[in-house]
Amino acid sequence: MDLKFTLLASAVLLAPAAQAQEKLTIASGPRGNWETAAAELGMRSGIFKKHGLDVEVLWTQGGGETLQAVTSGSADLGIGLGLAAAMSAYVKGAPVRPVANASTGPDIYWYVPAASPITSLKDAAGKTMAYSTMGSSSYVALLGLRKLYGVDVKPTGTGSPTATFTQVMSNQVDIGWAGPPFGIAQIRNGTIRVVAREAEVPEFQNQTVRVILGNLTLIQTRRKVLEEFRAAYAETLDWMYSGDDAMKAYSDFSGIAPEIALQVREEFFPKKALELTSLAGVDYAMSDAVEMKFMREPLTKAQLDEFFAFYAK
Repeated sequence: MDLKFTLLASAVLLAPAAQAQEKLTIASGPRGNWETAAAELGMRSGIFKKHGLDVEVLWTQGGGETLQAVTSGSADLGIGLGLAAAMSAYVKGAPVRPVANASTGPDIYWYVPAASPITSLKDAAGKTMAYSTMGSSSYVALLGLRKLYGVDVKPTGTGSPTATFTQVMSNQVDIGWAGPPFGIAQIRNGTIRVVAREAEVPEFQNQTVRVILGNLTLIQTRRKVLEEFRAAYAETLDWMYSGDDAMKAYSDFSGIAPEIALQVREEFFPKKALELTSLAGVDYAMSDAVEMKFMREPLTKAQLDEFFAFYAK
């Protein structure tokens, strides 16, 4: 009897520890994008909980805000920061490192209202052209397009795709930016017209455009949590491409129609583009960072080894 009581008491005492969840704060933006939806969908589906993670998602206006959140420590991880901006932050001593790929290949586009006289960037000289925040992938892509076409557009920070749409339709900005699913319904019904795509810049075709960033405190003191996050994230991606349940969850979360949700996944985000271990176009990203004066010179081999030391393998 005493032995049974002892075993029962031990089980009760151990139960809270077995059920304990590691708190993890993730900065991600913009809300509703398929690329950055894994954190939210992994939480809603219970996949992160299964891996012992209690996840809170902080939605940002873009890469600049995401970087700030991770650098300050208000977020453990950030999803969707441009690789060039991540390199720049590292050179400046920010306590951050890339831990995985967020997106390979281009998906951002620029648009105008249907009645706009602008038909392409070739006739957009002197016009204002939107990006989210300084240092974001939309900013890097804008500069790449401006260089490609030799057109003197005026880069203008407008925040999230939703905020940008309001500014474009009220004539505060000439050319807006977005990434799927934002604007797909408006393109379909003829409210807006696409005038440029990130994919037009040849160097972006197979480049690691955006990464998942980790705060050094998480990386150095909570390595098991980082590994569980990557495992949970990869499992969530598998689920997102496996069937109707994930598409319904994404449609409910993003507030877009199921047929548009499916179009976004199938046309813009092949699963291969989101694989955590993908890494390509590093030299071009460094060249971008130097040209935009994010860095004075390319990283050395030793710096690159340190920078990517915790990247998913």
